[in-house]
Amino acid sequence: MKLATIAALAAPASAYLITGSTVNCRTGPGTSYAVKKSYTQGQDVTITCQTPGTIVNGNSIWDKTTDGCYVSDYYVQTGSSGYVTGRCAVCSAPKSNQATVDLIAEFEGFVPNIYLDPVGKPTVGYGHLCSDSNCSEVRAKYAIPLSQTNGKKLLADDMARFETCITNLSGSKVTLNLNQYGALVSWSFNVGCGNAQTSTLMSRLNNGESAATVLPQELPKWKYAGGVVLPGLVRRRDAEVALGATATTAKAIPVSC
Repeated sequence: MKLATIAALAAPASAYLITGSTVNCRTGPGTSYAVKKSYTQGQDVTITCQTPGTIVNGNSIWDKTTDGCYVSDYYVQTGSSGYVTGRCAVCSAPKSNQATVDLIAEFEGFVPNIYLDPVGKPTVGYGHLCSDSNCSEVRAKYAIPLSQTNGKKLLADDMARFETCITNLSGSKVTLNLNQYGALVSWSFNVGCGNAQTSTLMSRLNNGESAATVLPQELPKWKYAGGVVLPGLVRRRDAEVALGATATTAKAIPVSC
């Protein structure tokens, strides 16, 4: 189940025109969420509720449409820069368990200063990929060199995005316990949400195949960087498979609100 959202009961749905040439409607209120469908300029869409999200050209409001996805209010002709209907009530993605945090921390390792990862991207702390060579977004919150305490805070911040990613990419046929979910959070943290979105792994899960079958078959394939097999990635995929195979009664997906 994707992140559930329900409009305020008293708020009626209203229809408005799309102003952008091609506007993506996403599974959540932000540009990091998967694209569910696209709208064309002049198309009429019906808004069921609105919620804060990624800022787009100064507008932080996102509109949920009757298609069950979110579009930036910047591209919707509501006639207002504020809210024109009820707020969406949003269920949050499940939080990863300690085993998942420990796995990611182990394989990312802790480095207090900025360094280049195996494919040349500036990185700091527990595998945080910087937005620029100076890690300006990290420096805005924490001093570099990072303390280990601040490094773990940064890791928790980064994991939240991938918890949301896996939750939103999981359709109605996907059932995951907390360890299987954690294995996928670690994997997407490593390979990126975009790669997870287009992966055969998520496609198979969304087609109704069991995670117990899919994870050990698909995760080990993600061992390449720049076309070369990296031993560290082989070990990480093995650890993720092992975590996903560890029995637990704790459920993660579908999300319960």
